[in-house]
Amino acid sequence: MTIRIGTRGSKLALWQAKHIAALLKKGGIASEIITIETKGDKILDKSLSKIGSKGLFTAELEEQLLEKKIDIAVHSAKDVQSSLGKGLALIAFDEREKPHDVVISYNTDTRMADFDRSFVVGTSSTRRSAMLKHYYPNVRSAEARGNLQTRMKKLEEGYYDALILAYAGVHRMNYGEYIVEELPLNIFTPAVGQGAIAIEASTKLDSKKYEQIRQLVNHPQTEACLKAERSLLRKLEGGCSVPIFGYATLQKDQVTLEAGIISLDGTQILRRSLSGAAADAEKIGQTLAEELLADGGKKMLEEIRKAL
Repeated sequence: MTIRIGTRGSKLALWQAKHIAALLKKGGIASEIITIETKGDKILDKSLSKIGSKGLFTAELEEQLLEKKIDIAVHSAKDVQSSLGKGLALIAFDEREKPHDVVISYNTDTRMADFDRSFVVGTSSTRRSAMLKHYYPNVRSAEARGNLQTRMKKLEEGYYDALILAYAGVHRMNYGEYIVEELPLNIFTPAVGQGAIAIEASTKLDSKKYEQIRQLVNHPQTEACLKAERSLLRKLEGGCSVPIFGYATLQKDQVTLEAGIISLDGTQILRRSLSGAAADAEKIGQTLAEELLADGGKKMLEEIRKAL
């Protein structure tokens, strides 16, 4: 049995694919890695919000799944759209890395609280940009597209004084020495799925392959948390350019989801939390989303989508 793994071609995406291949190998399953370029990889001169968010980093891989040219697609979970197309499913989640946002700088004395208007922080995320405006209004943000290596090069060349990135990617690409600050989860709550790797497949995937992947790759605790987060995102109809945040934790058999919406200019932030049985993870996400919509989130999202 050989499992064909589809992935984007960036160093981080390939790291993730090789990591999944290594987990399969431990169980005696051979694999082949196939690289596929996505729309999000090709267009680097526009912000994510201007390109359009649906399937930006996943559509081409999904086409290959449906055409049975690959067995699974390996994604950063935060890049996977809230609703999958017909015939597709997320079948496993690898154990989640730390989900925090971190500040990266070549200046070890850099701290967000010390920044003034002369400092520029690079980010490609509307969520991070809005949170910067809300929590650090004295900081200027600038668009930072491209893979991690490209962003680090621009940081070195002085385009930015610092970058805000996900800890997981920074750690996996061995840039941890440049982390100068780890932003707290209760303030810079991450994007849904941040830090986790998601495995997508056709619903017609061979049952033996499906069972092996579930057994060797899936982390049940991460899966429960991601079910809650993605259920919330699906109800809010969020995409990677909409500043929605959501992070779930699991204690014994209880899932706690903290989530919210922030306006593009950072002036409004709506934050709520909800706990319940892990078996009801998807219901928790949906219920919390409904509460957010009823508490003013519906209007906020309408205004955000008009602006985007």
